[in-house]
Amino acid sequence: MTWTYVDMESIFFTRGVPARESIPVESLAKCAQDVILASGLDILQYAPAAGYLPLRKSLATKKKMDDSRVFLAQGSLQILDILLHCRLHPGDTVAVEQPTYDRVLTLMRRAHLEIVPIDLQSDGLDVEKLEKELNAGVPIRLLYVIPDFQNPSGISMSLEKRRRLVELSLQFGFCIVEDSPYRNLRYAGEEIPSIFDLSPESVIQLSSYSKLISPGLRVGYAFLPPDMVGSVNRYAEDTYINASYLNHAIVHRFIQDGLLDEHLLFLKGLYGERLRILLAALQENMEGIGSWTIPQGGFFVGLWVNEKYDLSSLISRAAASELHLSAGHGFFMNGGEYFIRLPFCALTPENITTGIARLRQLILE
Repeated sequence: MTWTYVDMESIFFTRGVPARESIPVESLAKCAQDVILASGLDILQYAPAAGYLPLRKSLATKKKMDDSRVFLAQGSLQILDILLHCRLHPGDTVAVEQPTYDRVLTLMRRAHLEIVPIDLQSDGLDVEKLEKELNAGVPIRLLYVIPDFQNPSGISMSLEKRRRLVELSLQFGFCIVEDSPYRNLRYAGEEIPSIFDLSPESVIQLSSYSKLISPGLRVGYAFLPPDMVGSVNRYAEDTYINASYLNHAIVHRFIQDGLLDEHLLFLKGLYGERLRILLAALQENMEGIGSWTIPQGGFFVGLWVNEKYDLSSLISRAAASELHLSAGHGFFMNGGEYFIRLPFCALTPENITTGIARLRQLILE
């Protein structure tokens, strides 16, 4: 059977964006009005680069740390870019999970870093492989990981591996950057301590409110080690002076008014159901064709198609059939031609089931 364009709805398994219905527009509008009327002359003016102090204090209190270690910026990806320039020099060696978030690879290449990929296993990074690289003398200075519901695979790292990573970082002197944008979006299973919580003095944790409230607000944050606070703030100030205090204040008011806890319950119900539907569609359509992860949260399921299938023209054939996919090799330093990232967050249940059935047909063709 050949799919045709006629009367075919476009389905986008491309970007991990929040569902439109997940953005609390009316609540955010009220929060914006409230903070502008209450403190507009402060939040609409130039300000210190570290970000809106009430939000920083709130985050610091949860982590039982000084608020000077909390840094706010325009999304966590921007913070990572700053960290790469403050912590490293061109030619330095970094390690990443493979697959990993494609934009992180872009930032690292742009900073002229040597990238060492460490394959993922079902319970997270292959820590034994990392240890072999370190023992062989590979001068890894920074390790970037997404341990909770990883982008693009959906895999979560076991507690045992998190602990071992901390031990290795202290032994070999490399920095761990833990990216945790999906950590609060757990739909099943028990919460695992973050790597940061295992070693708060040595690990840098990044996160944001993009998946929890709104990506358009561009509010990301980092918990920094004390020795990086000054350099990160100076770099930010010399780059853009300060991020939007208005947006920081809106997020802070949203949290202080108790709206985030309520909203999280809604998100977990919305996305948890879509994940269940995607996993059921994969079981129905992809058994014998490939294998896939079974995440307990987040936005993504990773699908590995059996290599007996010719996927060389899959992306273009899928687009012609109004099924839009990201090229798998973009998440890998090497390989990835048989990997497909499946974001389910912004798709309706009907899109998900139709899209996976359409994908099956395209693979079998």
